[in-house]
Amino acid sequence: SRISVVHCFYFRGGAELLFDGVKQHQVTLPCQPEPWDIRNLLKWIKQNLLKERPELFMQGESVRPGILVLINDADWELMGELDYKLQDQDNVLFISTLHGG
Repeated sequence: SRISVVHCFYFRGGAELLFDGVKQHQVTLPCQPEPWDIRNLLKWIKQNLLKERPELFMQGESVRPGILVLINDADWELMGELDYKLQDQDNVLFISTLHGG
């Protein structure tokens, strides 16, 4: 079976307010037969970490427009976005660029 791997997720720019104000989460994702990709990760975050107003974080199966996603400091658009397969010790950073409201 695959080893559970630990990841760090960071929420900034106001995104952390949806997660009880916690900016950094160290998470051990459950083992599953397929490698975790960002698509599955977002579903998991929505079910397990999001505390309120998921519509401010998610839109459909992706993050809503205005949330920047960095994987190990690289824009996720360069990494395949939802199809990116998480590697052990990856850092994923979600930054809300939406202000006000």
